[in-house]
Amino acid sequence: MLTLTLKAELEGVTGLHPTDTEENPYFYTFRVQCTSCRETHPNWVSFNRFEQHEIPGSRGEANFVWKCRLCTKTHSASITAGPHTYEAEEKKTGQKIIEIDCRGLEFTEFKPDGEWEAKGVESSTPFTGIELSEGEWYDYDEKAGEEVSIKEMTWSIGRS
Repeated sequence: MLTLTLKAELEGVTGLHPTDTEENPYFYTFRVQCTSCRETHPNWVSFNRFEQHEIPGSRGEANFVWKCRLCTKTHSASITAGPHTYEAEEKKTGQKIIEIDCRGLEFTEFKPDGEWEAKGVESSTPFTGIELSEGEWYDYDEKAGEEVSIKEMTWSIGRS
């Protein structure tokens, strides 16, 4: 089981999570590596937690099915938990965002493409369409009368 963990400094906002509904799914974007031959796929790969794909030669399904070009083995991955919400007070420990059951592959790097959302700590002002791909985000909370931000983001992928 792999976990995608985020550590960040949230200033004035809390409840950070990807915008991820069946109508508007979040596409998780990763670098993928074959655990058989250790080949890393040259391109980023994206998948969401709502789509199911058949695994060739098996009765199972997974969110992501990938055939390694080097060793030609077919591997799969499915999101088993999440997305979890990142609360402002968790900056020191980090928060698991998703858990992924990987079969024959590992994700080595994450790219936070797509939209995220959060809310004001004091005002509960909703912030939507947050882009984290630049590594930081700044806005202004009219109700609270202060600048809000998300910065010092560190993404890690580890075994749980």
